[in-house]
Amino acid sequence: MTTQIVLVPGFWLGAWAWDDVAPLLRDRGHDVTSLTLPGLEPQHPARGGVTLDEQADAIAAALDRGADRRVIVVHSGAALPGTIVLDRHPDLVDHVVFVDTAPARDGQAMDSGFDSDEFPLSAAWESEMEDGSMRDLTESQLSAFRDRAVPQPGRTVGGRVSLTDPRRLTVPGTVVCTAFSSQDYRAYAAQGVPFLAALQDHTALAYVDLPTGHWPMWSKPVELAEVIATAAA
Repeated sequence: MTTQIVLVPGFWLGAWAWDDVAPLLRDRGHDVTSLTLPGLEPQHPARGGVTLDEQADAIAAALDRGADRRVIVVHSGAALPGTIVLDRHPDLVDHVVFVDTAPARDGQAMDSGFDSDEFPLSAAWESEMEDGSMRDLTESQLSAFRDRAVPQPGRTVGGRVSLTDPRRLTVPGTVVCTAFSSQDYRAYAAQGVPFLAALQDHTALAYVDLPTGHWPMWSKPVELAEVIATAAA
């Protein structure tokens, strides 16, 4: 059986973000594709014009129609274009893994009030450090993150998702809970915290606790690869 795993990084990141995870999955016999989403290329000529729809189209285009199983892994802000893919192509995704993130609801944006062309890592660095997001990262990893980060296209920060197909709600998924526990995830979703509220809508989700910061592909790559491989199986 051929299982394809498509690894989709979150804000500021390219395919390189998965360099510690992808080989571990390939060693297990999986066909692994690591993506750099549109607008996250270092030399993109018109970053400010890139939309969530374009990023979703790139994920969908990467899915191998000939594979027996297709698994998409979305980290952080990549959950928004990832949810669009589930909505438009529910029959193409056999499993989705949400890495310290959650699916979106119709009309949801990461920050609907954001109206700049770009959102650089530098604008969020201090808050990320203060809230524990960078937990367990080494100085070398932090330095590489700063050096290789690309500004996030503004329209993918302020843009709202448009969802119409309820079949997306039944696609099996795994929620990898890192910065908060799975108990907290469920509690915040029940309280209506916007970025987690859609967890209540999806009917086939499993939760896995992997205590670390927001970037487990660097802080816990072996453990994250194990979770993804289990989902792929």
